[in-house]
Amino acid sequence: MKRMYVVLCALMALAGLQAVAGPGAPHKVAMMPAEAALTVRGKVTDEAGEPLIGASILVKGTGTGTITDFDGAYELEVPDETAVLVFSYTGYENVEEVVGSRQVIDVVLRTGITLEQVVVVGYGVQKKSDVTGSVTSVPKERLSELPVTNVLQSIQGAVAGVNITQGSSVPGSGSSALVRGVNSISAATGPFIVLDGMPFSTTGGSLNDINPNDIASIEILKDASAVAIYGTRGANGVILITTKRGSSGKPVIKLNTYAGSEGFAHVVEPMGPEEYVQKYADWKAQAGSSDPAAVPNIYEQQNLAAGRTTDWLEAIRQNGHIQNHNLSVSGGSESVRYFISGDYLKQQGVIKGYQYNRASLRSNIDAKINSFLDAGFYIFLTSNNYDGGRANLRAAGQMSPYGTLLRDNGDYEIFPMFAELVYTTPLLGLNTTRNERSQNINTNAYLSFKPGFAPGLEYKVNAAYSFVPTQYQEYIGRKANNLVGAAQVANTETKNWVIENILTYNRSWGSSNLGVTALFSAQETNFFSSRINATGFINDVLEFNNLGTASSVAAASDRYRSNLLSQMIRVNYGYDSRYLLTFTARRDGYSAFGANTSKYGVFPSVALGWNIDRENFMRNATAVDALKLRVSYGLSGNQAIDPNTTTSTFGTARLPFNGVSTIGVLASVLGNANLSWESTLGTNVGVDFELFKGRVGGAVEAYATNTKDLLLFRAIPEITGYDRVLDNLGEVANRGLEITLRTQNYKKGDFRWESNLNFATNRNRIVDLYGDKKDDVGNRWFIGQPVNVVFDYLQTGIWQTGEDVSSVDPTAKPGDIKFEDINGDGVITPADRVVLGQVNPKWIGGLTNTFHYKQFHLNVFIQTVQGVTKNNPLVDYRDLAGRENLPSGLGYWTAANQNNERPSLAFINARLYNYPTDASFVRLKDVTLSYVFRPEAIDKAGLSSLTLYCTGRNLYTWTNWFGWDPEVEFNRELGANTNNYPLVRTFIIGANIGLK
Repeated sequence: MKRMYVVLCALMALAGLQAVAGPGAPHKVAMMPAEAALTVRGKVTDEAGEPLIGASILVKGTGTGTITDFDGAYELEVPDETAVLVFSYTGYENVEEVVGSRQVIDVVLRTGITLEQVVVVGYGVQKKSDVTGSVTSVPKERLSELPVTNVLQSIQGAVAGVNITQGSSVPGSGSSALVRGVNSISAATGPFIVLDGMPFSTTGGSLNDINPNDIASIEILKDASAVAIYGTRGANGVILITTKRGSSGKPVIKLNTYAGSEGFAHVVEPMGPEEYVQKYADWKAQAGSSDPAAVPNIYEQQNLAAGRTTDWLEAIRQNGHIQNHNLSVSGGSESVRYFISGDYLKQQGVIKGYQYNRASLRSNIDAKINSFLDAGFYIFLTSNNYDGGRANLRAAGQMSPYGTLLRDNGDYEIFPMFAELVYTTPLLGLNTTRNERSQNINTNAYLSFKPGFAPGLEYKVNAAYSFVPTQYQEYIGRKANNLVGAAQVANTETKNWVIENILTYNRSWGSSNLGVTALFSAQETNFFSSRINATGFINDVLEFNNLGTASSVAAASDRYRSNLLSQMIRVNYGYDSRYLLTFTARRDGYSAFGANTSKYGVFPSVALGWNIDRENFMRNATAVDALKLRVSYGLSGNQAIDPNTTTSTFGTARLPFNGVSTIGVLASVLGNANLSWESTLGTNVGVDFELFKGRVGGAVEAYATNTKDLLLFRAIPEITGYDRVLDNLGEVANRGLEITLRTQNYKKGDFRWESNLNFATNRNRIVDLYGDKKDDVGNRWFIGQPVNVVFDYLQTGIWQTGEDVSSVDPTAKPGDIKFEDINGDGVITPADRVVLGQVNPKWIGGLTNTFHYKQFHLNVFIQTVQGVTKNNPLVDYRDLAGRENLPSGLGYWTAANQNNERPSLAFINARLYNYPTDASFVRLKDVTLSYVFRPEAIDKAGLSSLTLYCTGRNLYTWTNWFGWDPEVEFNRELGANTNNYPLVRTFIIGANIGLK
């Protein structure tokens, strides 16, 4: 507090000096001369009629200008009617307009390239040309016209250095994001989310709670200079999300709506009746079975004799559909501006029982109370519904085509292949009553004070509060559970509050510009959960509504609270718009860290920028429009651990004592009072460029990071009562290269073709684990290798008839897997296991081609993920004794076909083998065709804008992967709630409508 007081006094002293507003002051870039007499206002939009936030308007030949607000509106004083205004925005062509006698000048910008865009950098904004850190803006076209439920899905593959994995296509499911590689082994590796300047908690809630239609812009902070401003939460990158705001003027009403169908993007068909019968015959021959039946079980034999078959995929699938409707109203006066949005999304999955409903409401209000005081209040309410029992895709692929679907009374047959009792019907989950719901109530208020006696000085206080309750209720009926009903009820509540005090000062003098930002903030997270399990109901009438009627009831609950206290200062200095300096330091104190060490850490960073194109020696370089060199170096942290980790805790167990059931106490987690945060030291070198009058632009960046003091479990003697303890150990390194390239390929008349290419490679490796430079084979962690690898035997083929296997693998027989003798000792042992590949990609990329012809626009986006190796459980059919169906076309060894890739149906040398497979792919991710109506064509209909579009998503995938999809994870378990869901292909039609 003393340090903050000294900084405040110093800034107040500077404020008393004679100064003019600098580039960091809201809207105005420079003060107008006293003789200015004309005021021009208007709005800047793109070709779809969407406002461009932070577009630059400059009086040509002067330093006078402004930027647009959150609704694309601007206001600017000009010297006289001969003034020429230059409108510019990153990714769009510049437009020049002579003022003349006009007081209102509205401008539509077409796609082009420039570095004058204003971007959000955390606790403020900067012109892109003044940014010294690695800050990437998500292309705005990725935020509209796409049928996604989670905003991360819309930017997948579109930003260099950001690997977003759609782990599932389950309706309402989320995505995981990885920024510049894996920085930790045990702690969380996902980026920190900031919504409208305030931390957004995903504890209990998720990014599904944020309606994509409400988002105005997304920036991703990647290097140490950009993320160090967020201290202990910035090591894994930061995603800044800014929502839309209102602007002065009459109400603007917009309706964005779409609807479409969903289906399987790719189908793995199980064996049909003839294939299945042949498979069982082959298995019997290989296993030496004397079973005379053509199929293994009673029900199958009965159905075979009667000629009855079941298409299990057809039984569990349904026509999927998705629809979304969003209505927003924005407007206001000079003193009060508002934005109100309501949204409803409904999605029915392609597997029976899967569905997702979301209803949300957002209101953003900004008020100018007087000349020096502004205030605002934002609130959004979201309700998510995932109700419904679910069918199981994995189980459907295992069923015999001669299995029994229904009993005589119309109920599902629990064991379709009776007397086989291992495999249950894939429709079993539809007998389950299941409610899964969550809500998110999120509020944010601010008060901004700008004293008139100190131009450029602003004090702002932000306060945010969120409440996220979740409910889960499930009842597995007696029909699905052998006449033993089972119920589960679970509830959680997560409360977060944040208070931030932000002081900013911006000053310009001569060729110098200075910007200072200081922060003092406090945050608390309070979590509580409770759950009850009950079994043994006499009927299904009450389900989970009266758990006390069950014969057995068990309950549990959990609670934790954590606090974060932070101070931060950032200094931006620019000289002549050529030489740029950013210094940042943040100090965080986290309550979860140990009592024997300081709970506080300091995270400094420094960055330099050089706009080379503004040097005198570049005047004759006519091909270079802009060229900037950036270098940054700094420290960030990772605090993502359980708040109870540093304190020893105990669990309970019910044990018999003197013939009586008694609650006992058992050691649970051994605390570590010396535990502290992980620290990531990073270096970034980047070059931003624009060439040939905006025809080519982009950036090239190289980075290196080292994360030390990893939060890692260390083994300890079990005599202590524990087998491990969390400690600060080890080191992980990441090295990478990122390239972003934007080009205008062709332009003639009404036709234009533009491309946007991004490429990123990452080299992740473990430097050390426990201080001894030794591998941890049990956890599959190896020095010099990536954190997540596939470690197994190397398959070299299949043992064929006549080959001698006795000396290498004595237990093997023809049809078994042939493994490589890595160490050359003449026998296959666990010592022959090697790292076969890495789970995270070696490189990722995306290519967007956009074609414009008059009012038509065609956008084609291709995504690629390369260098991925994953275990493929779908092709693992070991120890099944011929009882399970297999994918058609998978293949297997027989004495006749001598297959050298797949083993026999009765192979025995399975070992730890999980079929590692190349999961690289190239995907035609989405194609959108839109038509933007001219204003004069829709004026009589009372519309201000109208865009019609159709989009296809996940259209085709090129891959060597055998299975449903190389990206979507697939589990072998049979449970109805496991991630057994295919990638879906979606086709939609939609309209974005603006009303007058």
